[in-house]
Amino acid sequence: MTAEQRFQVCHLDASDYTEIVELWQRAGLHIRPTGRDSAAAFARQMATGVQTPIGLRAGMRLVGVVLATHDSRKGWINRLAVDPDYRRQGLGTRLIRLAEEHFRSLGIEIWAALIEEWNEASLALFRSAGYALADDIVYASRRDRAEV
Repeated sequence: MTAEQRFQVCHLDASDYTEIVELWQRAGLHIRPTGRDSAAAFARQMATGVQTPIGLRAGMRLVGVVLATHDSRKGWINRLAVDPDYRRQGLGTRLIRLAEEHFRSLGIEIWAALIEEWNEASLALFRSAGYALADDIVYASRRDRAEV
């Protein structure tokens, strides 16, 4: 059985929120459960139509997820996570490609991901997927509240 057959693509929605958060936790993502990662915020983001969660399942178990978001001109690959028990099987790369396919279907031709400097595994994943790491961009953000 190939990886394509073993891991089935699934399109997720707000009803899958708990399962997605559980995967993020298993994968070690830093989440903000009372801020931008809350159930209410997730549902709001889904309602806008600019967020598409794409998952991979091994049977009934969600083992990989990525949030494909966009601002209508650029696609953003967010919150990519693979269950630690299923790593090193190409799932991260597959999730990136699935997000790219989604963006292409919308006519969006540029894709990006914000990766924290300390996250060597994600940096290596995106490099191996053909992403150029910019050394001339500074990310600036401002928050209304610390938890968002």
